Amino acid sequence: MSSQPCILTAALNGVLTDPKRYPVPVTPEQMAAEARRAQDAGATVVHVHFRRQEPGLGHLPTWDPKTCAQIVTAIREQAPGVLINCSTGVIGPDISGPAETLRAIKPEIAAMNAGTLNYLKTRRDGRWAWPPMVFDNPVDKIERFLKVMAEVGAVPEFECFDTGIVRSVELFRQAGLARAPFHLSFVMGVASGMPARTDLLPILLSEAPQSAHCQSIVIGRTEVWDVHRRMAELGGDVRTGLEDTFYLPSGDKADSNGPLVEALAALVREVGREPATLEQTRAAYGLDLE
Repeated sequence: MSSQPCILTAALNGVLTDPKRYPVPVTPEQMAAEARRAQDAGATVVHVHFRRQEPGLGHLPTWDPKTCAQIVTAIREQAPGVLINCSTGVIGPDISGPAETLRAIKPEIAAMNAGTLNYLKTRRDGRWAWPPMVFDNPVDKIERFLKVMAEVGAVPEFECFDTGIVRSVELFRQAGLARAPFHLSFVMGVASGMPARTDLLPILLSEAPQSAHCQSIVIGRTEVWDVHRRMAELGGDVRTGLEDTFYLPSGDKADSNGPLVEALAALVREVGREPATLEQTRAAYGLDLE
């Protein structure tokens, strides 16, 4: 069992979660307050999605650089030192929106969706929860994203939705698209991706590039906590937040990111590790200390 510090990331809001139905932050003020709650609970990284600010449209994403910069500025003022992990996910070949956002905010970390997935879910009656869609991340798109990330100094966080995508990261290195050290996230619990199962973690870790930093991202309800616990035991990092789950280990619903991160920090301590400090997190990501 590892005794190394464990990096805690808080995924504050997600891409489409409706603020009319769920307690997800949207405005700069709300995002900053949630980032501070997460930081106070032990998170040193916040993963952010940017939403439209017009009344009634907060459930929709935006790539307006000015809006995104306002949100990130508010977060940095309220949660000093916290690392920004910027979402970059888009459907289709046009990456101009996230590219300009990366240039505007210069995040420390940027999510790099590392492969294509049929993004599917069905309801209990067999109907599709949403129209079947392809989350397309072909190699040429990945390569263009990596060039922008290098340009702005953002560390790529390779998000992997299945085992083949985990294995592809090493192929990116062999082809000269990316270089070590690598930061991988195992995204588990998406209905058409990897299931949220503890027994998969040793396999995924064995398939990751040598010496990669690996993190668990688990979508779901109370089952997510067993996976995070096992990942912490195996020496990996962990992520929670309202993007990933609304449910605490007790089964109660969380009303903000703070209680979720508090629960994650407690879990990490239970397995004999401590949440990483800001300095330890910056060092792990190869960033200069401020």
